[in-house]
Amino acid sequence: MPAGVSWPPYLRMLGASMLAMFAGAQVVHQYYLPDLSIPEVPPKPGDLKTELLGYKVREEATAALQQLKAEQKVD
Repeated sequence: MPAGVSWPPYLRMLGASMLAMFAGAQVVHQYYLPDLSIPEVPPKPGDLKTELLGYKVREEATAALQQLKAEQKVD
């Protein structure tokens, strides 16, 4: 007996919980209508809208800073 409850109430609660979970997932899918299509060709870097642009800017700034430091050492 899980959690001190007999099997029939436990299985009823498990079934009701799973039913509610699946119904909720279905409602969210119907509301947001996700694009489940898979593209033939993967997008090129930069074309994907979920790319972290702040990270790219920081990398470019770090590279420019390192280049400036290297130029100052040469002088």
